[in-house]
Amino acid sequence: MPPALTPDAPSPADLDRIASHIAAGQHGVVAREQLLAAGATPRRIQLRVESGRFRPLHRGVYLVGSVVPPRAIPLAACLACGPGTVLSHRSAAVLWGLVASGRDDHVVHVTTPGHRRRRPGVRVHRSRTLLRSEKTRLDGVPVTTATRTLLDLSVAASARTIERAVAEALARGFSTEARLADCLRRHARLPGSARLGAVLDLGPPALTRSEAEERFLALVRRADVPRPRVNGRIGPYEVDFHWPGARLIVEIDGYGPHHSRRAFERDRRRDATLVARGYSVIRVTWREMTDQPEKVVFRLGQALAAREGSPPDGTR
Repeated sequence: MPPALTPDAPSPADLDRIASHIAAGQHGVVAREQLLAAGATPRRIQLRVESGRFRPLHRGVYLVGSVVPPRAIPLAACLACGPGTVLSHRSAAVLWGLVASGRDDHVVHVTTPGHRRRRPGVRVHRSRTLLRSEKTRLDGVPVTTATRTLLDLSVAASARTIERAVAEALARGFSTEARLADCLRRHARLPGSARLGAVLDLGPPALTRSEAEERFLALVRRADVPRPRVNGRIGPYEVDFHWPGARLIVEIDGYGPHHSRRAFERDRRRDATLVARGYSVIRVTWREMTDQPEKVVFRLGQALAAREGSPPDGTR
């Protein structure tokens, strides 16, 4: 026979309201411990599971409702692995938007300070070095900070993936070079530190041409100025960005980390030729776009204002 209900136990309708209220703040997910703390009995919870009102995602973690929100799976993994567990490694990088979600992301990576609780579809990392200051919440999900995420991501990711993730974190203000350097000093012996350090030592993370263009065009939108022509030709040269009416050209300096001396000198000869033909040439570096975007926007606005009324370009 089922155990007798205590007088204070919530009714089935009350239990549904309690579960819905908790799940509303947790991407549709509720943990058994949370329901018990609210006064529910194990029997009432089990009946809700059997009726399909609570759909188990992990042992003791349920989805309330029929729709699975995007954040439900990572949050459920954290709840299933116990107090103090946070999303980490590649899963945290996806949540922060530092890497794109891929076909291998059906496995959720979490880090826990306690005993490893095995759960289907969850890769559990145990860490005694994860500091409280390296934990945060993002969109309601407990997660490692972006800086710590980059360190953990570096354990298994390719150098190119690490490089692009660092570039994204810096560009979006989720981390800084100072925080990364401090993290590397603090965790010099952890897996991933050497690989992350090697990427940082290359200098600015490399951008492809398309990435550089997208980032600069975002700054153009911020400056509220006319959109330039992209990859247009002026005489024998293809230029990155061009405002024909203002005879203004913006070039992005070096898409990769190994911009050679020969390439540097060739670019300067090219700039001199364009200036001799009546153009103004501005060069913008990756680091300026990442660390000083307002400076880039200001320079661009000033240059366009100064060049208003220039003779139209007859060579485009």
